[in-house]
Amino acid sequence: MTELEQVTALCRRLGASETQAPIMAAQLLKRADQLVSERKITRVEAMKHLLQVLVEGRAGRVPPAPGESHL
Repeated sequence: MTELEQVTALCRRLGASETQAPIMAAQLLKRADQLVSERKITRVEAMKHLLQVLVEGRAGRVPPAPGESHL
């Protein structure tokens, strides 16, 4: 199973429709690559942050960006 397929399946489990899930997954993976370049963090850290944002956002909360305080 590819990374895209894994993230797509996760998006589906979190409630995305069959048509939305692959689009969301592709966007998450693209944004992870951008964060790696912008913030000089690992891809694992970037994906962890984005998945936390996704899960927290689904619950109505938004976590701070890496390196920001919890104010």
